[in-house]
Amino acid sequence: MSQPALSGAGGSATLDAVDRRLLDLLQSEFPLVAQPFAVLAQRLGISEEELLDRARALRESGVLRHLSAIFDVYRVGYRSTLVAFSVPEERLNQAAAAVSAHPGVSHNYGREHEYNLWFVLAVPRSGDLEGEVTLLAEKTGAVRYHILPALELYKIDVEFDMVNGEGNKGQRSQGRKARRRDLTADEVEMVRALQEDLLLVSRPFAAAATALGMSEDELVARAEALREEGIMRRFAAVLRHRIAGFAANGMTCWIVPKERLEEVAAKFASYPQVSHCYRRPTFDDWPYNVFTMIHAQTREKCEETVRKIAADAGVHDYAILYSHTEYKKERVKYYGLR
Repeated sequence: MSQPALSGAGGSATLDAVDRRLLDLLQSEFPLVAQPFAVLAQRLGISEEELLDRARALRESGVLRHLSAIFDVYRVGYRSTLVAFSVPEERLNQAAAAVSAHPGVSHNYGREHEYNLWFVLAVPRSGDLEGEVTLLAEKTGAVRYHILPALELYKIDVEFDMVNGEGNKGQRSQGRKARRRDLTADEVEMVRALQEDLLLVSRPFAAAATALGMSEDELVARAEALREEGIMRRFAAVLRHRIAGFAANGMTCWIVPKERLEEVAAKFASYPQVSHCYRRPTFDDWPYNVFTMIHAQTREKCEETVRKIAADAGVHDYAILYSHTEYKKERVKYYGLR
């Protein structure tokens, strides 16, 4: 029987080899079946009971942040954007609290830059996204700010390599979005249910299926259909990267010549260490048009990866914005916003 994962030095968790393999599987190979943990236990060569004990310990330790469906914000009827605020340093924590209080904010980080508060905001498509940002800017006293929506999504695939410790190990490139359609009333209720943190029990979908008036098999089959259509990007665990041992969170912003955008972005996205790759708008005081996210155990490893990517792509104008404080990171509750 496993022992609970304990907090180690520097706030990271103490994990054994089985814990690390389990975290890899939870991030990348979670099966949409009535008894998913039994399937994972068989892959690991342990009992379902031991696997569930380990998963509960990982959740208790904080390394396992969330386990649920991850939906495509656009396909479920929302708009989202990255936002950069420049806030006086002495007011940063107060401003961050005001931003984090917004139910549409999922990620909110303090970063080492003149633009020192970065957050992701999502609102229903009928909502006024730009108006919400303006209100937050007024509330926080932001000196300057930029709204930075994704103009092109090249990759989003966050999977921390817990076995080898080499940062992100995701390999799925991002295709173009399929045509958006309105979800049915039943599908909306499924989204509401599947976005909740999964129960760590033998039959984790049973309660949701009962509440939705369907069998477990029907629920997981319809969930799989949402995944096939791209409405659900995946069903997977999200880890607290610092507790998992990846303390260097480097958002690397690049100046890429327009005529080389597609070529360079494809090269960036090909690196497994890159979890996100987007093209975003530029401004007079913000010339960076491509964003990549790289997580590493140390800044030195992060910068080594960035130098390698820069040399490979032949692009050397960039800035790495490290986060110093995670103010908020949680799933937006779709169909629950004001």
